[in-house]
Amino acid sequence: MMERRLWREGSFDLTGKILQVNWLYVLLLCGLAGVGYTALYSAGGGPEPYATRHVLRFGFGLVMMLGIAMVDIRFIARLAWPLYGVGIALLVLVARMGHVGKGAQRWIELGGLQLQPSEFMKVALVLALASWFHRASWERIGNPLFLIPPIIAILVPVGLILKEPNLGTAAITGIVGAAVFFAAGVRWWKFLLVALPVPFAARLAYGHLHDYQRARIDTFLHPESDPLGAGYNIIQSKIALGSGGMWGKGFLQGTQGHLDFLPEKQTDFIFTIIGEEFGLVGSLAVLGLLSLIVVGGMAIALRCRHQFGRLVALGLTCNFFMYVFVNLAMVMGAIPVGGVPLPLISHGGSAMIMVMMGFGVLMSVHVHRDVEFAGAGDT
Repeated sequence: MMERRLWREGSFDLTGKILQVNWLYVLLLCGLAGVGYTALYSAGGGPEPYATRHVLRFGFGLVMMLGIAMVDIRFIARLAWPLYGVGIALLVLVARMGHVGKGAQRWIELGGLQLQPSEFMKVALVLALASWFHRASWERIGNPLFLIPPIIAILVPVGLILKEPNLGTAAITGIVGAAVFFAAGVRWWKFLLVALPVPFAARLAYGHLHDYQRARIDTFLHPESDPLGAGYNIIQSKIALGSGGMWGKGFLQGTQGHLDFLPEKQTDFIFTIIGEEFGLVGSLAVLGLLSLIVVGGMAIALRCRHQFGRLVALGLTCNFFMYVFVNLAMVMGAIPVGGVPLPLISHGGSAMIMVMMGFGVLMSVHVHRDVEFAGAGDT
């Protein structure tokens, strides 16, 4: 009865929901997509072949985001575990009949659209974990047996993503899951117990990596050892970033990008275009915009009155942050190259749509931040 009354008292008040949307946050996302359009325009030497598609995809994603924002967060909570099941099924489908590209099997074809299920899985995992933890007491969270199902829920998709193989996305998926655990109140010493064997496991896993994955790690440690081969990407990336200086060479004036020294300049290394053409000042401005989006996501989490929304907002914000951190650290040579795009800036349809879907759920948390949870997502 309580749940039906809550639905009658405003769940379908569309006008009120539209007014509740955080339009400043939407404006920040549009600004970041505008940065992406500018960088991709330069990478392609004009609106084609990247920039126009970027705008169209963002426009579709924006409509989808606002549509999801109108959906009651309690209804999304009910879909958490079914969506998780869909994500697992898609990952299994990738392993059986996925599209192979650049040595990995990560995509499936759906109606002419290439979908990367690992991107969808991260959003579904956050929803599933939030559904598991949101009504749990402090004592229940402290029970190790209560943590076994959500740990398995993380390990299954991480294992399937590693099998593609996609080491970078698998690591991000695990970290995002761990962030939800931490936000739910899992004690820090339990994370320490899990982290202690990681160096030994990493050493053991190194021998089982694919040749290109080992080459990425070796190149990270000694990029100059093969400057025309495995080390070429990161060396050219550093040259482009450094050559921009304080103010940059100017829009469309970058030499590393326009003379095709930069590989994957429209995807993994798009930030080098920004650094070369707009310099340190332009790069810091983009970093500031990215930081505002992360801080805005954290603010949405803190303002939410129900635990499910807080955990979802924190998990999805962590996912966005990890995208940004891994990509920027990669192009600066701080970590091995991992093939992770810069969200809303890099060229790519699957990542764009999944990121916007995540922002749609985040905006639903904001719009429905004061609703009373009456049974949705019980564990």
